Amino acid sequence: MIYSIDVTIKVPVQPTEVTDRVVAVVTNLFPDATMEERPTPADTADGQPAGEIVATTHSLEHLSELFHEQTILDTARAAMLDGLEPETNTFEFRLKKQAAFEGVVNFAVGNPDELGDVRVTVAVEEPDPETYIRYLAPPTEDGVPVDDDQ
Repeated sequence: MIYSIDVTIKVPVQPTEVTDRVVAVVTNLFPDATMEERPTPADTADGQPAGEIVATTHSLEHLSELFHEQTILDTARAAMLDGLEPETNTFEFRLKKQAAFEGVVNFAVGNPDELGDVRVTVAVEEPDPETYIRYLAPPTEDGVPVDDDQ
């Protein structure tokens, strides 16, 4: 099946952070993403502009591979389904920035970390969000992905 998705990734850049390290956060989880740095118009108290990295991609294959490698398929599926907006065919989830810098997927829940979280929004054109989520993170039995068609 061919999937048609548009993914937007937003990561805040704090005045105390090195922008290249925040770019690495995105690259580690979304290697095919195209990035743009967007500084905020106002300077912060210490004179350093803060901003955000905004990235786009049309593939979450690498992220799905990480779900499988880290054996977090059920957790990943639940996190993505929690952010499902069926009326707009989108889903959203947040990831911990520090874990992402190390190439590790760690879903953020509750209040954002002090440095901010990685916010991922996925718009699914084909087929539908639920089917795409099941593709990225299939259901498991005893930690092993199961085929629903059996």
